[in-house]
Amino acid sequence: MTHPKYTQQALCHYNLPRIKRIAAELGATPIGDRRATETWVNAIITHQSTKLQKVDNQALAQAELDHFIADQAQAIAPEPLRIVEISFDHHEYYADDKLVASISYDDNHLTQRWVVMVNDKEVFRANTLMRCDRFICTHYKDGSLPVQEQEATPPTTENRIMAHIFNECQNYGFEILNDGIYNDNGVKLGQVGCTDNWWVKRRYSGQQQYSNSVLDAVRSLSMVDTSLAEPVHKYLQSRPLEQLTTEELQQLFNHEVRSLLQELVTA
Repeated sequence: MTHPKYTQQALCHYNLPRIKRIAAELGATPIGDRRATETWVNAIITHQSTKLQKVDNQALAQAELDHFIADQAQAIAPEPLRIVEISFDHHEYYADDKLVASISYDDNHLTQRWVVMVNDKEVFRANTLMRCDRFICTHYKDGSLPVQEQEATPPTTENRIMAHIFNECQNYGFEILNDGIYNDNGVKLGQVGCTDNWWVKRRYSGQQQYSNSVLDAVRSLSMVDTSLAEPVHKYLQSRPLEQLTTEELQQLFNHEVRSLLQELVTA
């Protein structure tokens, strides 16, 4: 039950019986001469001040408690993990820039082929990728996931991506140069990269197309039509060098170098 707040000036305008009723309603107990109006007024004013101070203290204590609980929840609850899909069969989980765990695919196992690895050791195995994902997220959140040891020279995500592109290109006999990927005839096929998702840019195309994995991206380059490659080189050779773009100069240079190497090998 709430009561109106009485000021000393307002109380002084009331007669003694009414002031006593107000004191009784508030639960104020006078100290001193109960026959004096001033005694009852002071009791009411003091009672109101005490109650107000108690409410303020409770509000302050509750605010401090809420703040403490929020801080503890923030400290305990980890940030969501960032997943980097290196390839279809290899995923890495990061907290900020620190590697937490990885998931790889084991062809040699009959049923449970998806494996969670921490510190290059198997910590969990399942028959689906999602079960491994759930294992990492759950145990990372409750703090029971083994701690990934800091590598002496940790490779960057960019280096890992390039390593996977290089490995796939080797399967097709492709060569990676600064401006793209080339086949064994020195013809540029396009580019492959990873920006959140894997993408491929085919020869003479300015558009990036997303792929499910690095395997699909590199494989799509193997299907690029190279039948017009030689006429393009002849066209570039016929133009003044100052009119060529940087990419065209690099392409012409690569073609000439390969032609020279082939001549030296067959000589």
